[in-house]
Amino acid sequence: MNVFYNREGVGDVLLVSVKTINPEQRAFEKKGDVARIFNEETGETVGYNIFNASNYYEFTGNGSIELNEEIVSVINKILAKNGFSEQLKADFSPKFVVGYVKEKEKHPNADKLSVCKVDVGDEVLQIVCGAPNVEAGQKVVVAKIGAVMPSGLVIREAELRGVPSYGMICSARELDLPNAPQEKGILVLSDEYEVGQPFFK
Repeated sequence: MNVFYNREGVGDVLLVSVKTINPEQRAFEKKGDVARIFNEETGETVGYNIFNASNYYEFTGNGSIELNEEIVSVINKILAKNGFSEQLKADFSPKFVVGYVKEKEKHPNADKLSVCKVDVGDEVLQIVCGAPNVEAGQKVVVAKIGAVMPSGLVIREAELRGVPSYGMICSARELDLPNAPQEKGILVLSDEYEVGQPFFK
């Protein structure tokens, strides 16, 4: 689950994204200040738009909101107050973690892409990477599924040229780190970083 609030850009609307959906499958129902977005075929909720959000809670920020128990509880109370019985749950685990590139193979259908197996501590993810400097044996920063990049991009499960990818190996520029080099290439970490540890404290 990802939550966004940008009063100046969007207005007093809290955007709650639960999962992605093709636009042609999207349907809506509105009760009070809340619009539920759902999959017309399955009935599954994919998100909520909460209008007049500041009447319920003092949401701050200009983009992605960092979730905690209090924010999730507030959202669920708003949903209930407006006649929705669904209760949302959030995954609070870190989304930017240190990974170790165990394997790197050439992508079967694209010269400039590599298929990497990356250990992120509790699992090994397959990630398709386009960086020219990625190699097995490196410690890197991985944006896991659900991570929101500084640019606003949400990392989702993807398929790149026919190969599934479950995250992104990041460059310093993509992480918006100070003095990030402008040339293409992932950020390679030094050995003192531990695999699986959060990259942003």
